[in-house]
Amino acid sequence: MSKKEKKIEPSMNKVEIRDRIGKMMANHPKESFNYKQLATRMQLKSMDMRRLISVVLREMADTGELTELSTGRYKIKHSELYLVGEVQLTAKGAAYIISKESTDDIFVPFSSLKHALNGDIVKVLVYARSRSRRPEGEVVEILERKKATFVGAIQISENYAFMIPTGKQLPYDVFIPMECLNGAEDGNKVVVQIKEWPESNKNPRGEVITVLGTPGDNDTEMNAIMAEYELPVKFPSTVLKAAERIPLEIPEEEILKRRDCRQIMTFTIDPKDAKDFDDALSVKELENGCYEIGVHIADVSHYVKENSILDKEAYVRATSVYLVDRTIPMLPERLSNGVCSLRPDEDKLCFSAIFKMDAEAKILDTWFGRTIIRSNKRFAYEDAQEIIEGAEGDCKKEVLLLNDLAHKLRSERFKTGAIDFDRIEVKFNLDEKGRPTGVYFKRSKEANKLIEEFMLLANKKVAEFIGKPTPGKKAKTFVYRIHEQPLPQKLEDFNRFISRFGYGLKTGSRKALTSSMNNLMQEVKEKPEQNIVETLAVRTMAKAVYSPENVGHYGLAFDYYTHFTSPIRRYPDVMVHRLLQRYLDGGRSIATDKCEDYCKHSSDMEQVAANAERSSIKYKQVEYMSDRLGMDFEGTISGVTQWGFYVELDDSKCEGLVSIRELDDDFYEFDEKNYCIVGHNKHKRYQLGEKVLIRVAKANLISRQLD
Repeated sequence: MSKKEKKIEPSMNKVEIRDRIGKMMANHPKESFNYKQLATRMQLKSMDMRRLISVVLREMADTGELTELSTGRYKIKHSELYLVGEVQLTAKGAAYIISKESTDDIFVPFSSLKHALNGDIVKVLVYARSRSRRPEGEVVEILERKKATFVGAIQISENYAFMIPTGKQLPYDVFIPMECLNGAEDGNKVVVQIKEWPESNKNPRGEVITVLGTPGDNDTEMNAIMAEYELPVKFPSTVLKAAERIPLEIPEEEILKRRDCRQIMTFTIDPKDAKDFDDALSVKELENGCYEIGVHIADVSHYVKENSILDKEAYVRATSVYLVDRTIPMLPERLSNGVCSLRPDEDKLCFSAIFKMDAEAKILDTWFGRTIIRSNKRFAYEDAQEIIEGAEGDCKKEVLLLNDLAHKLRSERFKTGAIDFDRIEVKFNLDEKGRPTGVYFKRSKEANKLIEEFMLLANKKVAEFIGKPTPGKKAKTFVYRIHEQPLPQKLEDFNRFISRFGYGLKTGSRKALTSSMNNLMQEVKEKPEQNIVETLAVRTMAKAVYSPENVGHYGLAFDYYTHFTSPIRRYPDVMVHRLLQRYLDGGRSIATDKCEDYCKHSSDMEQVAANAERSSIKYKQVEYMSDRLGMDFEGTISGVTQWGFYVELDDSKCEGLVSIRELDDDFYEFDEKNYCIVGHNKHKRYQLGEKVLIRVAKANLISRQLD
């Protein structure tokens, strides 16, 4: 290159240099620099520019923007902004700190986490940053550990052992001294408690507190899932004894306090394997051609007194947990399957919502209160469905009447904007050892929808009774089931996804959205993409939660909604029964703060239980596919990430990962905006929603992952 062609060095004024230095140091908050290093990074070689950098550094130190660590060496001065938030780990081991004190999530690299784990509450130092970058920081203190116990498999060496964790909640192996194995043998699945974690050590030290058994054994794996989510498997003996002391017999003085509905035709409709019947329907024809329809709910709150040992245990659990092969009840079986269960031909105490209706399902009158009932018949859903479809059977007239009224209630709901989510449930045929021998899909039929409609009606009317303002009546604290409207960005993303199948949503108004969403749910029925579209539609919606602050239920299009109908398996329903009775008796409103805490706990436990249930399904899916290694299946791309794409198999709804590393015909990159992975050279795309043919390569039961 001739002198004439020599590249002219960029020239900067003091303001420009100051801005460049600020940005550079903000991007490297832990590093220190002298003027030579900064000049090299800015590609400034002349002595004039270097002197100017030196002058700017001194000025920035004088104004407090930089700290001079030693002569001529500077580091950006921390803003000393500390926030408290919850850790959300990413797949690569870094984390985002979600804080109520910041509108932005704070990124923390793996090296700055100080062993903080997913869900931990931490104090984080937020670095100074340029406007264009996301906030970053480092964990300075772990304030609250979400978990102290973890599940995994033991690997024993000659002088020490390690626990290899299951799942992604702990990205480290746990060192176990030999004296802390407590009977665990090599390969056993165990629960380990972390005892210490020196800051200089990568691995925590722990102790085996429970030996679960041999990996692959059904009981071992189901108990491991419960332990992983810190859900109790057994009831304490004190709780069981308290339940045993409750008599089955109902005292005459209690019957006299209640509305007696034992002479009215009453029946239950539940899954064929159900043992806890917490709701029943009664039908009575009135002389004027109208009907009295009773929705009768097990009166759990009569037996489980507030602050009793049974109540405290029920609150901690907050919900029953339904794994693939078992139910972990909220209440001891003495109550859930016995005392409270609305079994046929037994007198039972209930809390009831009784509606006077005309033939068009219009509500003419409503009554709430405590009752005694006697169920005449126990239907499985299949039995009731056969009657609806024309078969003969007990209570045929009543079942057909309720089905007709349910149709009218349902039609009215959809007219007012309710969304019809009718999800497919994946079920397994299991052998005597709990291994899956087949997969089948459970769909909601008219008998299911009959029960659903009357439960929705009762929940809605109870919530309106307490929450709907009337002249001279101030709303009292109550437990609502709320569902906020979806975020516009999520709707836009979902709309972009379904457009690949030729579908679309109208999002101009609430009515247009719900109408087009319902049309979409009808259009995808029996199509290969049905499960994916329905799953993503549900994910697009906000999560329903419990709250004393009523904002209505978007999905159901109800201004007021609660959970009144399942107190055997949900603690919020027990709370609703207590509050309803308190207010029927003229009692004062309770404190909102305590109610809010109870609602949050119940919402959190509902999510934990749902995650455990999903994990049990995932385990059975992987176990089912482990006998099908090397076989080819058709499927649909159900998720795309930076590490690959997920495929849902058409015939079993099992989902597995195709790792981006396995795509060896090109260098592939993740295109987040367009839900796809794209080859760098050949531009081949793997798109969300596309049909693919896959081969099952590996079934990892420990991580519950299918490759």
